[in-house]
Amino acid sequence: MKRPLALLLLIPALAVLGASCATRQSPTTGVEDMNSFIVIAHRGAAGYLPEHTLAGTAMAHAMGADFIEQDVVMTRDRALIVLHDLTLEAVTDVASRFPGRKRADGGYYAMDFALEEIRSLRVNERVDARGRAVFPGRFPPQRRLFAIPTLAEEIELIQGLNRSTGRTAGIYVEPKALAWHDAQGYDLVAEVLQVLDRHGYRSRSDPAYLQSFDAAELRRTREELGCDLKLVQLIGENRWRESDTDFKQMRSAHGLRQVAAYADGVGPWIPQLLRGGKAGSPAVPDWVAQARDLGLFLHAYTLRADALPRGIDSVEKTVREWLLPAGLDGVFTDHPDQVLRALERLDSR
Repeated sequence: MKRPLALLLLIPALAVLGASCATRQSPTTGVEDMNSFIVIAHRGAAGYLPEHTLAGTAMAHAMGADFIEQDVVMTRDRALIVLHDLTLEAVTDVASRFPGRKRADGGYYAMDFALEEIRSLRVNERVDARGRAVFPGRFPPQRRLFAIPTLAEEIELIQGLNRSTGRTAGIYVEPKALAWHDAQGYDLVAEVLQVLDRHGYRSRSDPAYLQSFDAAELRRTREELGCDLKLVQLIGENRWRESDTDFKQMRSAHGLRQVAAYADGVGPWIPQLLRGGKAGSPAVPDWVAQARDLGLFLHAYTLRADALPRGIDSVEKTVREWLLPAGLDGVFTDHPDQVLRALERLDSR
């Protein structure tokens, strides 16, 4: 008998519910919980299953992640799908299924496809432009067993698992490339907020964060759209061109004061936590303390067991000697189980 697609998506992850579920209860509501170090599953359990799949989301929940991240882009027919890139070729078989649909720059943009077409794609482990796995030791990229979910589907899976397991995992949403979507005539963040509202995520007391690299759009989200969710200003590097935001200026005392006027926290890139000394140094730049003095929490990205910071040889050492001494409140990780185990070992000492 042919198995339903939804079952095929979830079998790899649900098999670990009994064996891998962490005992640590996640923080669920309120700014008062920000003193607890939280573990955010980066694009799901991306170290073990392809990113942003329902299977990876279920696995992250089973592992005990406090929050699970959703990157969101929009399709041609205004559906909100969970996808990190604006384009599809790095994580799907779009090039073989729709060979004539790429733009002049070679990208197969999700915006050029209807949701029905998106649903026909099979998702694989991320590959580079030559078709090679970005992380060779992860799930085999030739095994395309997965599909791209909508934002609503992912939220409903998480909420269903919250109910059936009795353990609350929150959501951590990033509407991607807001200015780019706006230029196409789509107010992505407004559409995302509508979906979150329908699913009960409306205020700082709810287990949800909204994050963005775009300072102007994040401020608009708070001031013009009236969003009362916990907002997180991501801090990138200017060379990435994630937005028009000046991230170097943002890390100054004046820049952080501006951030504190609309955001509840900041999300720095882990290498930014080094002051410029030797690799692996636990030294922390002054702006981190300044951010904390302004009442901003810090959730750093991204800790990967198979791509550790230079000079660090284990997840546990990264957590023990770098992240916790830096005064962070949480970390995004492709390997939530390993971070949770590190925290448990430290708690038991």
